[in-house]
Amino acid sequence: MSAEVEPTLSGGTDEHVRRVRLPADRRTPAAARALVRAMLLEAGLPELLNEALLLTTELTTNAVEHARTELDIEVEADRAGLTVTVTDFASGPVDELTVGVRNTTSDITEVATRGRGLLLVDHFASRWGTTYLPTGKGVWFRLDRPALRGAGRPTAVQTSVAAAATERSDDGTPSAAAMSELMQTTPDPYAEEPLPEFAAGLLTRVAEMVGAAGGTVRLDRGDGLGTQVFARYGRHPREGNELLRVPLAVHRPYAGELELDAAPSTYARPLAVLAAERLSLHLENDRLRRADVRRSAWLTFLAEASELLAQSLDVELTMALVPQLVVPRLGQWCAVHTTDEWGRLRLAASSHADEAMLPHLHRVLQETGPDSVQSRLREASRSAAQVPLGGPVEGIAVPLVARGQRLGTLAVGRHQRHRHDPDEVSVLEDVARRAALAIENARIHAERRRVAQTLQQSLLPPVLPVVEGIGFAAEYVPTGDDAEVGGDFYDVVPLPDGRWLVVVGDVSGKGVQAAAVTGLVRDVIRVLVGDGKPLPEVLGRLNETLVERGGGRYCTLALAAVGPGDGDQLDVALHLAGHDRPVLLHGGGGATFVGTGGTALGLLDTITTPTAELALKPGDSLIFYTDGVTERRRGRELFGTERLRESAAPLAGYSADVVAARLRAATIAFSVEPPRDDIAVLVLRNDTP
Repeated sequence: MSAEVEPTLSGGTDEHVRRVRLPADRRTPAAARALVRAMLLEAGLPELLNEALLLTTELTTNAVEHARTELDIEVEADRAGLTVTVTDFASGPVDELTVGVRNTTSDITEVATRGRGLLLVDHFASRWGTTYLPTGKGVWFRLDRPALRGAGRPTAVQTSVAAAATERSDDGTPSAAAMSELMQTTPDPYAEEPLPEFAAGLLTRVAEMVGAAGGTVRLDRGDGLGTQVFARYGRHPREGNELLRVPLAVHRPYAGELELDAAPSTYARPLAVLAAERLSLHLENDRLRRADVRRSAWLTFLAEASELLAQSLDVELTMALVPQLVVPRLGQWCAVHTTDEWGRLRLAASSHADEAMLPHLHRVLQETGPDSVQSRLREASRSAAQVPLGGPVEGIAVPLVARGQRLGTLAVGRHQRHRHDPDEVSVLEDVARRAALAIENARIHAERRRVAQTLQQSLLPPVLPVVEGIGFAAEYVPTGDDAEVGGDFYDVVPLPDGRWLVVVGDVSGKGVQAAAVTGLVRDVIRVLVGDGKPLPEVLGRLNETLVERGGGRYCTLALAAVGPGDGDQLDVALHLAGHDRPVLLHGGGGATFVGTGGTALGLLDTITTPTAELALKPGDSLIFYTDGVTERRRGRELFGTERLRESAAPLAGYSADVVAARLRAATIAFSVEPPRDDIAVLVLRNDTP
């Protein structure tokens, strides 16, 4: 804060003059008081200190608040007294200089209507006046030394010495010391609840100044508790007494008043208004602070609500979660209605602070008629705007709208003690938007999951064939994202020569494109083997098809043609095109890998797929699998092929169903994480007795 100071000392007199220019700042009154205090001490006029500081504070504060321009402060001290002039630069009409002596009692009421600042100036100054200039306007006051004043005008020092126990002078008017103390009273910044104590002190001080027998400050914070006694002084007013009531200048939801049981006097109402304004200032700060804390709490609530809603991709669970978030923080009860395909509202979830009231709430929500809650909910859904609810369940209905789609309504009942305030309505609308988006996301995910499951099922045989002497069993676990289609598949196809073809494959990638390639591979195999093509030719033609198709997708395959062999054996012709070697589980115990690796399909123009001839004895099993088994992760550790062989070895002698189920369980139990890739296991067993 900067200031320009121009000191002046007249050479021929004992006159001291200081001029300073100060900005329109809250610190300006303090700077002006410091200047006046220094001048009084320099001029040897300490007896004028209280009145001078009080009046300087009033004039500078008034100028800062209303003019909002720079101020010129001129202080002139001589042997006879002190003159202070406060000039601002706000535009205004030019008028003549007005000079006045201290007003008489009959004129005080007129002065009081012009402002409490001028009332104080009029009361304590020996003379005062105003001047209007083209550049602004000024107010000045003159304080004479006590010896030069009238006998009826004691100074603040004289008053405090003569009547230290009272706040008023002999003529019933407040003293400068009392006024100064009233103006400087502030809440204790270190108290846990400073405002009630501050209000009580302020009320006590102003009551003593005006001679009130009692006083009360009442405040309603809009928190549902109603009007409460915030501070009290003296006795309760007797019946028939006319009370002096001053409303507190606070904003909603705060409301209150200051009440004094005081005899009518010239200064009672202005001082009561002054005290009410000082209290209102701190109550407004309290309201703003509480509002800020409350808004921060609402932001935290909305962030937590969003996080909880985002964690669920189940439609029913999401809708059930919404009322739990709303009750009881935002209302006494909550109901979520969704719109079906015919546009009718259906109750999807509800909650009540008193669970015993839920049946009654459901009955009211089901009632029909022009004035029913149902009609209000339909109006909110149709108009996509909030609608108040009346009748037995007061509250508000907010539409659920996401991506332009009207999903239903969110109905919330009012609190028992108060209605929803604007902040709560805004939060409710925000909750409704977030809930609608979460419900829509859950619906989209459910639809994707349904499509993925339908598409995945179309790529797998509904059942495996039942063949005498041959046991088939398969286990399939889709990737952890059940809304994604995997590239793993298996099939068992009859061959024209009476044998059966076992197919296990894995197309690179996931999603619709991988599913399209999977369907292509599966259909090409079925068509070619149905035409009697040998397996090496089938693999070659399939490779040509994938290479021509392009797209960077490739496929690994394991084909095994199985049929009766010598005696009770099964002959198997095994072809591997880039696929992992199957495990041969001997009926008598032990497990080994069989087959010779070949080239994956869709990468090169020519491929090699060596044929391995196997003979399965009764009780022997051939275990096929995809890389979702061997690449199952636990941290950095893989399940691996060796662990698969070790897991299969103890299963010798078990049926194909048991072997497939046990291997699936061992693979899943290896890690607590959901599968990152599809898991497919197919077991072929010689079931000849």
